[in-house]
Amino acid sequence: MSGMEEVNDSKPTSNGTGSKIFSSPKKPGSYGRGGNMKDGYVPNEKDLLTKMLHVQSKRYYLDVKENRRGKFIKVAEIAADGRRDQIFLALSTAAEFRDHLTTFSTYYDSLPPHNPETKTQDDGKLMSEIMIKDNRRYYLDLKENNRGRFLRVSQTMGRDSYRNYLAIPAKGMIEFRNALNEILDEFGSDDGGFQGELPLSQHVRVGQKTFHFDAGQNDRGIYLKVSEVQPSFRTAITIPEKSWTRFRDIIDDFVEKLEIESERVRAAEENGGGEDSAGNSGRNSSGAEDSPAKKA
Repeated sequence: MSGMEEVNDSKPTSNGTGSKIFSSPKKPGSYGRGGNMKDGYVPNEKDLLTKMLHVQSKRYYLDVKENRRGKFIKVAEIAADGRRDQIFLALSTAAEFRDHLTTFSTYYDSLPPHNPETKTQDDGKLMSEIMIKDNRRYYLDLKENNRGRFLRVSQTMGRDSYRNYLAIPAKGMIEFRNALNEILDEFGSDDGGFQGELPLSQHVRVGQKTFHFDAGQNDRGIYLKVSEVQPSFRTAITIPEKSWTRFRDIIDDFVEKLEIESERVRAAEENGGGEDSAGNSGRNSSGAEDSPAKKA
C-alpha cells in the first residue's frame, strides 16, 4: 500500500484511496540550515513545504526549500533499516521528472506481469532517460530484478563526482508523480536565480599539468571549479561567484607587480654596459681606479 502525506500540524483528511493528506504548508519563518531568524542569524535555506509518501516499506520526503538563489526540492528516501539517500531537483527539473514519470508509468503498465524466474538482460534495464540541468545529470532507469520492478534515479554533479541514488518501486511512480504535480501547481516551475548561460569550460596545459575551469550552479549559487590534473594526481577548489572579482584582482595584482619587477631587472641589465658581474667598471679588485699605464 502506498500513500501520501503533507507533513504539518493540521488534521488529516482522506483522499478516497486510503491515503492520508495533510494540507497545511510549513509555517512562515520556518528555516532549515542556518538557524532561526529570532537569533539574528540570516538563514541559508527556508523550508516551504514537506510531503511524505509511503511506498511499500520505504518513506520518501519531498522538501520544498528556498535560498537566495531560488526554490528547489530535496527528495529523500528513508529505507526500512534507516538508510537515507537524497537528490536535489530544481523546480524546472522536477517538472521534467514528473513528465518522465508519466511516460515510465505508461510503459510499466504495458509490460507483462513480473516473473521472478525470468533472466534479466542488460543489467535489468527496461527503459532509460537522462535529464541535464547545468552541471547536474540525472539518470532514470526502469529496472527489474528477482524482487520486482523499480525506477532507479541517480544524480551526478560535474566531472568524476559521486552519484546519489534513489530507488522508487514501479507501483509508486504514479504517487510520486502526483506529489510532484501538487508541488508544481503551488510553486510553479521557475527556478529563480540566474537563468542565463554559464561560461563555457576552459582548460590550460602547463607541462605535465592541466588546469580545468568549469562554471556551475547548485542550490547555493554559481561557482567556479578549478581542477589541477596530473598523470597520477588530481585536486580541485571551488570558488563562489561572489568571490570571483576578488580572486581576479589578486591575480591581476600579482601579474602587475611581477611585470614591474621584471622590467626593472631588465633595465638594470641593459644599463650595466661594461660592468662586470660584480658591477665594477674600470676599477681593480681593491676598488681603486687603475693607473693610466694599466689602462693603456
